[in-house]
Amino acid sequence: MNNGQRPVNRLPSRVVAALAVGPIAGLAVFYLWPFATLLARAINGNAVADTLSRGATWDVAWFTLWQAVVSTGITMLVGLAPAYIVARFEFPGRQLLVGLLTAIFVLPTVVMGAAFLALLPDSLDRSVWAVIAAHAVFNLAVMVRTVGAFWEHLPTDMESAAATLGASRWRVFVDISLPLLRPSLNAAGAIIFLFTFTSFGVVRILGSAGTRTLEIEVWRRATQLGDIGGAAVLSVLQLAILAAVVSWSTRAQRRHARAVDLRPEQDRRRAKSTGERRFVASVAIGTAALCIAPLAAMAIRSFRSSSGWSTAAWTRLGKAEVRPGIRLGLDPVEALVNSIQNAAWATSFAVALGAMASLAIAAAGRGGRLLDVGLMLPIGTSAVTIGFGMLITFDTPPVDWRAEWWLVPVGHALVALPFVVRTTVGVLRSVDPSLQDAAATLGASPTRAWWDVIVPFLWRPLAVGAALAAAISLGEFGATSFLSRSGGETLPIAIDELLGRTGSLLQAQGYALATILAVATVSLVVGVSRFHDVTGLAHRRAGGQTVDR
Repeated sequence: MNNGQRPVNRLPSRVVAALAVGPIAGLAVFYLWPFATLLARAINGNAVADTLSRGATWDVAWFTLWQAVVSTGITMLVGLAPAYIVARFEFPGRQLLVGLLTAIFVLPTVVMGAAFLALLPDSLDRSVWAVIAAHAVFNLAVMVRTVGAFWEHLPTDMESAAATLGASRWRVFVDISLPLLRPSLNAAGAIIFLFTFTSFGVVRILGSAGTRTLEIEVWRRATQLGDIGGAAVLSVLQLAILAAVVSWSTRAQRRHARAVDLRPEQDRRRAKSTGERRFVASVAIGTAALCIAPLAAMAIRSFRSSSGWSTAAWTRLGKAEVRPGIRLGLDPVEALVNSIQNAAWATSFAVALGAMASLAIAAAGRGGRLLDVGLMLPIGTSAVTIGFGMLITFDTPPVDWRAEWWLVPVGHALVALPFVVRTTVGVLRSVDPSLQDAAATLGASPTRAWWDVIVPFLWRPLAVGAALAAAISLGEFGATSFLSRSGGETLPIAIDELLGRTGSLLQAQGYALATILAVATVSLVVGVSRFHDVTGLAHRRAGGQTVDR
């Protein structure tokens, strides 16, 4: 076991520095510099006073806050039942239900927006309630993965004792289970709030012209009104609110934390009584229906036209003209090609930098923690803020890169890089250090021993990271809304434009593209799931030895 006194994978300092220089340079140029530029624009001149003195600013901030609170509350209420049955019961289709919820969660936001636009009646779509409904279904996986995972390890003896003494199931839940679950509920609530507070694609698709969150207002002021200073102030205001929420969540988890003798093994059982079986079945079927219905409605709408059922939306995807003399203004097939090309380049950038960063972090031991934390910063920053920062930073000579083809995939890679690092570092840190010692004993230099022993463990987690990076790039919408140019539209941009136009054929084409994007994303995630036990593989190949992270 590694006691933390030495690096896991030792290398000469010059090799570690060479590995780290690329990721550090990329983070500095494409994240820290744009972020500093954004802060400078926000505090420069009268932008702060002008923006914060407008009533419209606080109306947008209030709407963003209350819809996020309501979305979070509804998600947690709806998600408690599936979290409970997944945690406590073993039933046919359990893994399928968890996989379905996970697939919904990783779908691009524009796909989820399109799915609910197709599902809901005209009286509800383009409304705040449509946005909240989409948020609730979109984030159910957070409840199941966070609360359910904790719930299944809670001991059941206290619950059984209370039931034996005559307490109803509701009293058992309120008096015993709920207090123990509170830390995980706080964590899940904070995560869901962050996702709903920074929601962009769902609000763009489902919201009306007057439905504006801070993310939408930043985009509108920067790209439509030319109010760069006001957009920068709103970005900083959003970051301040998010920082306050994260701080509150951290304190709440510490305040409500208590020592619990968690069970190392899952304690799931089959439903015994008829009532239990009906409850489990109804919750499982109802949850699955909530997930499947929007996607099914989206696929069906792609075959609907003003005259009835039709395949015209699919067969005319590559046509420049909707009708003779009426041009579409964008090429859906070209948008698909652009998305694939961007995903290929973004994946290459993210995997190359992620591999170097992961090797440097693992080799540097405690010294690599700073790099590890730095590379996680983009996760805590919305894609809209990242894209906006890059837009205002790289728009003047000598760094006038706004027209460069590679800027969009670089933005995507910046968002995907933390996921590549997270899937890889854990595996490298799980390699038994004695393997490298054995190679050195046989005469290998430190670098040769590292190359022969450590690097072979890199390829499988990198394959997982590459699939995740490709899925993120294909569905990325926030940063792309700022960085893409005419003729360089991606699938999410094309879906947003098509669904926002009048005409049944155009909207059907939007649903067709959303269906393609959903299938591509889910396929990549399914591919990732086949390699999910990468840490276990390293553990077994290292002779069963693990190391402290």
